[in-house]
Amino acid sequence: MMEFTYTPPDVPLRIIYEDRAILVADKPSGLLSVPGKTEGRADCLETRLRRAYPGTLLVHRLDCDTSGVIIFARTKQAQGFLGQEFEKRRAKKTYVARVAGEMAQDSGHVDLPLGADWPNRPRQMVSHEHGRPAQTEWQVIGRAPGETRVRLSPLTGRSHQLRVHMLALGHPILGDPIYATGAARDFPRLMLHAETLGLHHPRSGAWVEFTAPCPF
Repeated sequence: MMEFTYTPPDVPLRIIYEDRAILVADKPSGLLSVPGKTEGRADCLETRLRRAYPGTLLVHRLDCDTSGVIIFARTKQAQGFLGQEFEKRRAKKTYVARVAGEMAQDSGHVDLPLGADWPNRPRQMVSHEHGRPAQTEWQVIGRAPGETRVRLSPLTGRSHQLRVHMLALGHPILGDPIYATGAARDFPRLMLHAETLGLHHPRSGAWVEFTAPCPF
């Protein structure tokens, strides 16, 4: 099992939107979405939000090293509704990433099943035998020497999906402490950001979209 040192950033909460049903935040890189299972990992976005907004309820998560848009519920009814938005794949998310190498194509679709790499948890891997279906669409939005900027749209929500799919294409996300190696790993943070989230509002049923500007 892989170990990591948890040093959560001391930054103020960044609230994108709030009303009586939902709370949308811009999570910083390096902060857990929920408390970790081991000692010293109680500080997380959920805990910080509950101090300022008592009764905040979890809906989904972002990886600790990923920044960007994350939504919480403020009532049990909203939590149930939003949970269905994700479970039924009605919620639409886009991410921005900087990946190692210059991608030859301008866009593509990855369809590779993913499962846990148990001896090396929390690492995930492509597993055609035991993995669960996982699909990601990607589009190049910029190129620079030795790297490519891409917009990623996950069609499923597997653990580390975007990170493993980019690795499978031969273009690991820069700064990834688990999947990148060598120079590609030597960045101050994981270069993956949840840029947009769209779903139906639990009270009105209207389609709403939230955006967090990419910090890199």
